[in-house]
Amino acid sequence: MKTRRIGTAEVSSIGLGGMPMSIEGRPDEARSVATIHAALDAGVTFIDTADAYHRFADEVGHNESLIAKALAGHERGSEVLVATKGGHLRPGDGSWTLNGSPAYLKSACEASLRRLGVEAIGLYQFHRPDPSVPYEESVGAIRDLLDEGKILQAGISNANPEQIRTANEILGGRLVSVQNQFSPAFRSSEPELDLCTELGIAFLPWSPFGGIKNAGALGSRFAPFAEVAKAHDVSPHQVALAWLLAKSPVTVPIPGASRPESIRDSVRAADLELTAEELERLDAA
Repeated sequence: MKTRRIGTAEVSSIGLGGMPMSIEGRPDEARSVATIHAALDAGVTFIDTADAYHRFADEVGHNESLIAKALAGHERGSEVLVATKGGHLRPGDGSWTLNGSPAYLKSACEASLRRLGVEAIGLYQFHRPDPSVPYEESVGAIRDLLDEGKILQAGISNANPEQIRTANEILGGRLVSVQNQFSPAFRSSEPELDLCTELGIAFLPWSPFGGIKNAGALGSRFAPFAEVAKAHDVSPHQVALAWLLAKSPVTVPIPGASRPESIRDSVRAADLELTAEELERLDAA
């Protein structure tokens, strides 16, 4: 598979988002492990997770543990860059809360280290700004983890341009990734993508198909994606990923998957070449 860079790491241009394997509607563990193994067999070397990807209050880190188990059972598991996040929490009632305090982020990182079974996390990202904590303090905790060697690379998620510049400054120019929502249905992160392109920071579009509930209707909601897909005899989802890849050399889409066939289809987008006219049609959709 074609590759791109996240900081010092060379990774597959298409990653795997682990969230669907751990939240509501998740498959059984055997199918989840099969999905992760299918991704590795197809050349995926980048997997995204978070300690908040779970359903119940007593299973924080479910997705991290699942990924660690799957990687340990595959011959190429050690080749994968695993990115996890801290600062966003699920109390277990379906809601989401925030905690960006430095003390919490550092304890969350320690817990993620144990679940992933590593001495240092390949990429650790501040999951979402907490309005009750100064952003500089939250990112300062990520800087401390980087300086202490607990994490090898640092990123942020759900950030605006000002926060990207602030984080990069606090990290001493060591910000390597920004993970924001971006899809045919959600394009308000264009300024963040442009800034990441300018600074050479990896941009990781989450929910590239518009979210779990809307992914299946991608082609019907956005006709040009279905039309281009038909012309190439591929899925609209491959077109969406190829469109994202064409937007900038720093994009590394992370489509979620809970079935082996889904990630196999997504991976094929890395080899899909779209014409300038097709890209223009998709941008206008």
